[in-house]
Amino acid sequence: MKRVFSGVQPTGNIHLGNYLGALRQFVELQEEYQCLYCIVDLHAITVPQDPKELRKHILDVAALYLAVGVDPKKSIVFVQSDVPGHSELGWILTCSSYTGELSRMTQFKAKSHNKASAPAGLFTYPVLMAADILLYDTDVVPVGTDQKQHIELCRDLAIRVNNTRKKTFVVPEGRYLKAGARIMSLDDPSKKMSKSAENIHSRISLLDEPSKIKKSIMKATTDSEGIIRFDKEEKPGLSNLINIYSALSDKTVDDIVAMYEGKGYGDFKKDLVEITVDALAPIKERFDEIRSSQELIDILEDGAEKANAIAEKTMARVKDNFGLGLK
Repeated sequence: MKRVFSGVQPTGNIHLGNYLGALRQFVELQEEYQCLYCIVDLHAITVPQDPKELRKHILDVAALYLAVGVDPKKSIVFVQSDVPGHSELGWILTCSSYTGELSRMTQFKAKSHNKASAPAGLFTYPVLMAADILLYDTDVVPVGTDQKQHIELCRDLAIRVNNTRKKTFVVPEGRYLKAGARIMSLDDPSKKMSKSAENIHSRISLLDEPSKIKKSIMKATTDSEGIIRFDKEEKPGLSNLINIYSALSDKTVDDIVAMYEGKGYGDFKKDLVEITVDALAPIKERFDEIRSSQELIDILEDGAEKANAIAEKTMARVKDNFGLGLK
């Protein structure tokens, strides 16, 4: 069975864009692949984190993985820092990387705001991401198109090492998540929905109360035309809401447009509120059940043990091929 690896950072609240763009597809993938789903806390500390908040977010994200339907009997769910191989392989791959290729990473440029000096962790972040993937002989990596450059670097590093050492790594393929699932900010549809945006009504978090969901949708940016039609160029705000409606209701965009012919944005938004609240209610209920339970800790500890067993085999091969250690 082919193997999938993917990770989510434990920062802020998981929102509707994360769910529709990634987590819901993770649930589907576990039916046909061996899946490793990782809470990547080492990536989170590339920017300052409060220790108590970070630990809280780790458990929140783990509970949300389970709440959306990731099954620990089918998938391995664990915390990155609980498997030492991530850091160890990260350093080895850093020694096979070049500053030129890392400086070309567009996400580094964006996150460092083109400052003369930025944290070294931000600069080497893509190498650690490559280590995360290669540590588990991963075949398939489900990511958004914004991560394409990082996947290409991962493949380049794997091929580079394989060409200079004995065959060491499986060269993974990126599986780019469905374009229709790209959910944009509710207040600025030119940007992706974001955990860190200052305006809390720019996003819908999976654990939001119904009143917050209603307020965010009713305040969402549309346009002055008043006609419900799908047009990403001319009506990006409304088109984003139609995408959300479609993803949560399993109705096609054309069906939705036909349903609201002759109706206004108010009717459409009220119905979208109801659909969104109904879709997220079971997730919140399951989250509340598991978040403070011993079951969650047991699942993460078991997941780390299983992940470590795979990682140790990879690291033994890597060390042998690089001539590291006594044996």
